[in-house]
Amino acid sequence: MTRETHDEYRAALALRHTPGIGPRTVKALALAYGSLVEAARRPGQWPERKLARTPAAEAFAARVWREPAEAEYAAAKSAGLRVLALTDPVYPERLREIPDPPALLYVRGETALLAAPCLAVVGARQCSRYGLSTARRVCEELSAAGVTVVSGMAYGIDRQAHLGGLAGIGSSVAVLGSGLDRVYPETNADLYRALCAKGLVVSEYAPGTMPEARNFPVRNRIIAGLSLGVWVVEAAPDSGSLITARLGMEQGREVFALPGRIDDPTFTGCNELIAQGAHPVSGAQCVLHTLRYQLAHHLERLPEPSRQSALPARPLPTAAAVSGEPSAAPAGPDAAQREDGDAAAGVLKLLAGQERLHIDAITRGLGRPPGSVCALLLELEVRGLVRQWPGMYYSLPG
Repeated sequence: MTRETHDEYRAALALRHTPGIGPRTVKALALAYGSLVEAARRPGQWPERKLARTPAAEAFAARVWREPAEAEYAAAKSAGLRVLALTDPVYPERLREIPDPPALLYVRGETALLAAPCLAVVGARQCSRYGLSTARRVCEELSAAGVTVVSGMAYGIDRQAHLGGLAGIGSSVAVLGSGLDRVYPETNADLYRALCAKGLVVSEYAPGTMPEARNFPVRNRIIAGLSLGVWVVEAAPDSGSLITARLGMEQGREVFALPGRIDDPTFTGCNELIAQGAHPVSGAQCVLHTLRYQLAHHLERLPEPSRQSALPARPLPTAAAVSGEPSAAPAGPDAAQREDGDAAAGVLKLLAGQERLHIDAITRGLGRPPGSVCALLLELEVRGLVRQWPGMYYSLPG
C-alpha cells in the first residue's frame, strides 16, 4: 500500500465512523474534493457546499470517529487484509458509479477480477434440483466465455453459482455480509478457501463483524453494483434475491430470471420479474446475447490473471480406476497426480450405491488427512462429479 492509498484508507475510516455520514455523503465528498484526504481537511466547508449537514461536519471535526476507526484499522492490519478505499485506482469503476458505493472494500484474492465483466447470480437457499443444476450449468458456460460470476456465498443457488464460476476462466467473486474473517455459512468454508485462492472475496464490513440479518440487504447493492446484470435463478416473493434484482434495476443493470412452473412458490418471484420485463434465461447464450455490447467492450480489456484456469488441472479418475481395473501409469514425475487421481476414484467408489455419506465417513474410508479430503471433495464438486448436501453430506450427482 502506497502512502497515498494508506492515507485515503484512514480518511475513509474516519468518515464512515462519523455519525451522519453514510456512503452517499462519502461519494459526494470524494467528487467535490478529488480525494478523501482533502475532504477530511475541510469539514468546515461541507455545510455551505451542501455536502453534509452541520452536525455531521462538527462531529467529524471533533474527531468522534477516532476510537472506532483506530480499532477497525488495527483489526484489519492484524488480519492481513487488503483494503481499497473509494478513491483507490483498483476500486471497481462500476461499483463507484452507483449512488451509495462503500467507502472502502476489504478483499482477499485476485483483485483483477473487479475489472472483469461480471454477472450477479442470486437465488434461494432452499431451492429445487432444477434451480441448482441450471445455475451450475449456465455459470460454467458463462465462466468459460470469460464472464465472472458474482454471488453471496450462501448455501443453495449461490454455492452452485460460485462453483460454476470457479470451473472456468471467468472465475468468481463472493460478497459477504460479514467481516472477511467470519465465514458464513460454516459449511461453505471449503468454498471460501477456493475463492480466496482462485477467485475473490469482498466485504465492506470490518473484521469481526458477525453475519447479522440486517447486513445482507445492504451488501446486495454491492453484488449488483459490481455486475453488468443480475440473474435471479429461483426466488419466492419478498426474498433477498428480489431485493438484489430491484437494486440492479435502480442501478441501470440488465435483469434476468429463470422461468419456472406457475404453481411452484419458489419461482413466483422469477415469473413476476419476467412479467415486469426481465429477460428469461434458457442458457448462457441468452445472457451473452443481451450483454453482447458491454461484454465486447470489457472482454477486450479482460485482466490477464482471470484468463487462467480457476482450478489447477488434475487427472480425473478414469472408469477403469473407479471399477478397480488396472490402468497405465502416466509417464514422468506424476506420482502426486496419480495419488490425487486414486483418491478421487476412492471417493467415487465410496459414494457408489450410497444415498449420502458424511465427510467424516469419507475421510475414514480414504485414510487421508481431513484437510486434503475437503480440498479433494471441493474439486470433485466443481467438476460436477459429486454433490454436497446440508450437514457436509455428499453423494454422486443426479
